[in-house]
Amino acid sequence: MIDRTIFENKLAAYYTLGCKLNFAETSAIGKILAEQGIRKARSGEKADICVVNTCSVTELADKKCRQAIRRISKQHPGAFIVVTGCYAQLKPEEVSHIEGVDLVLGAEQKFDILLHLEDLRKRKEGGAIIASKIKDIRTFSPSCSSDDRTRHFLKVQDGCDYYCSYCTIPFARGRSRNGSIDSMVTQAHEVAAKGGKEIILTGVNIGDFGKTTGETFPDLIQALDQVEGVCRYRISSIEPNLITDEAIEFVANSQRFVPHFHIPLQSGSDEVLRLMRRKYDTALFRHKIERIKERMPEAFIGIDVIVGTRGETDELFEETYSFLESLDFSQLHVFSYSERPGTQALKIAHSVDPKTKQTRSQRLLDLSEQKWKQFYESFTGKEATVLFEHTRKGEYMYGFTGNYIKVEVPYDASLINETSVVNLQGWNEKRTALTAQLKK
Repeated sequence: MIDRTIFENKLAAYYTLGCKLNFAETSAIGKILAEQGIRKARSGEKADICVVNTCSVTELADKKCRQAIRRISKQHPGAFIVVTGCYAQLKPEEVSHIEGVDLVLGAEQKFDILLHLEDLRKRKEGGAIIASKIKDIRTFSPSCSSDDRTRHFLKVQDGCDYYCSYCTIPFARGRSRNGSIDSMVTQAHEVAAKGGKEIILTGVNIGDFGKTTGETFPDLIQALDQVEGVCRYRISSIEPNLITDEAIEFVANSQRFVPHFHIPLQSGSDEVLRLMRRKYDTALFRHKIERIKERMPEAFIGIDVIVGTRGETDELFEETYSFLESLDFSQLHVFSYSERPGTQALKIAHSVDPKTKQTRSQRLLDLSEQKWKQFYESFTGKEATVLFEHTRKGEYMYGFTGNYIKVEVPYDASLINETSVVNLQGWNEKRTALTAQLKK
């Protein structure tokens, strides 16, 4: 039995780095603490407990986590600092030696945080406590963000069985696993009951949904589509070999699933894809993009690309550039390859120097900017439905169309978390949004 008296009048601050899945899980941790009476610290308040949910997708991510932990320790002197997430799972000893850290929780322990926070009553001496690290991560913990935002992130899946040669995520997150469709539908109903209008399905490899329950991803989206009160669903990053033509067809005909896709390519060279141990080739990827655009010409398609991986020669990068240039996409998310200890990619002989990586990244970012602006400008003069958010900058507020076009209008508090029909107007380059006029 947990002694709730130790949590009386305590304040907690939450910091999340990395993916949308982390945001959902931080929210779940916050809910656990709130149920014990621990209030979320407001701006300017000193917290008694700081929870830092970390990322470790690259060496730069590790560095940002270390910097964030040190900064948080200074902002909240004397606070009990808990570090969890992928960086904590992969490098617990390293994290434990960062000044200010009191507790390091691995992937299996993060939702048992209350059991460990009883140490608030009797501070440890001689360094941070590291909760036992379980290598074979098996549990699936439901999570759904519930911050004061329009969008909610629903965790539908965790872990990955793919073991791509450059990636440590399977070691940090464990094997692919998921909750049941019934549990996901229940959480979607809870979001709707609280007034949430948009849900983003998130996970490590969401197209793999159903591996532990005998269900399928198409089964999941069909069930969620029946939940009244949710206006929109977005599918977050999904592998090209796992987004079936059946799922594409369903989204094309759905009233709630919007035409917005985020599909990792990683390389437009079949040779590099082979070295990466990806499970598709460029022909399959092209088919998926063309199929989406055939059924949903207005669809926003974001693509992940990694540059400078081991084995990516100048010629192979040019293959990637030419392939991307030929595709009808909306935006690129460009990442420079970062060597991760323990990965098979380190056995590949050819490495790319930092300057070349930077040059390649910039070329792809320039291509992305060109495609992105073309996509936005193709909708000027058209009508669209926008879900407006809390975000305010000066005299303007912002929202997004179903196909993820950022829209600005003069601020009006009555529009927050409401869908409104607008006429899309000109491109505002300074604020990277389309101006719009509310339709009366």
